[in-house]
Amino acid sequence: MTGRTLLNTALAAIIAVMSVAAVAQTEPLPSWNDGPTKQAIVEFVQRVTAPGHKDFVPEAERLATFDNDGTLWSEHPVVQLAFVAERLKQMSPQHPEWKDNPAVQAAIKGEVEYFLKAGEQALVEVIVLTHAGMTREEFHGQAVQFFKTARHPKYGVLYTQTAYQPMLELLAYLRAHGFKTWICSGGGAEFMRAMSMEVYGIPPNQVIGSMGGFKFEVRDGHAVLVKTPKLMLNNDKLGKPVGIALQTGGTPIFAAGNVRTGGDIAMLTFTHSNPQPNLQLLVNHDDPERELAYAEKNNASLDAAKQQGWTVVSIKKDWKRVFPFDESDKSSR
Repeated sequence: MTGRTLLNTALAAIIAVMSVAAVAQTEPLPSWNDGPTKQAIVEFVQRVTAPGHKDFVPEAERLATFDNDGTLWSEHPVVQLAFVAERLKQMSPQHPEWKDNPAVQAAIKGEVEYFLKAGEQALVEVIVLTHAGMTREEFHGQAVQFFKTARHPKYGVLYTQTAYQPMLELLAYLRAHGFKTWICSGGGAEFMRAMSMEVYGIPPNQVIGSMGGFKFEVRDGHAVLVKTPKLMLNNDKLGKPVGIALQTGGTPIFAAGNVRTGGDIAMLTFTHSNPQPNLQLLVNHDDPERELAYAEKNNASLDAAKQQGWTVVSIKKDWKRVFPFDESDKSSR
């Protein structure tokens, strides 16, 4: 073999390695395992963004909505309930009457099951106790401070670090292809807006959530909005399509929710009804080792997925990793 031949062979090998590296860098959704779920997502995005394709959707109509708790980040414990519990603990010495309030005591102890049984109104009750009378700026400041300091009891990292890595990649992938990504959650809109840009790259005006009332006041010469006890929008279950319509003026072609309470069935059904090409993802929490395994007693979400042809995401099978942090590396937390 001549020197020139050796050189050409070496160059070919280098080019081949560089080509593989380039493909690896541009490979979409790197934290998703190759398989039917990842393939369904990529093929859908390719179809609706290819000019001239029969399924092409104009960029202005590429609306994607994501539930937050259990879809974009860990929902055990419910983060807003942890925030409320912290506030109740701080305020309890000034309110001895709260010891006889079952909702307050359940919130302080983090008893999620109590609120699942008692309903949304019970959670609203304790939220009102801690938030009513505050200005929007005061509430925002407290929420920001909470996100800077509060840590997940199991993983030991900030709550903001428990966003699912595969979903962060999915949000970025959709935006890179002209989608406008929205959060649509039963949680408080003002609470999520305190972290949505930092964690998800989603600006506050693209957050749809449950909304308490506001009233306009002038305090110390400054115009402010003050939080009131009234619930303006319960953005959960049947309320989610309403919230989407009110704030986006459109119907999503892509929506993602999760198995837990059936809270995302209406949003995914609403998206499925869009006459344009559409895709629904339902995250199934089936990985007890890397996250948690839990299901619905009536199996309503998985049944709806089967009936309507939604794509079910198995955390155990579809995700190479769950969180941005390395769960085995305790020193990094």
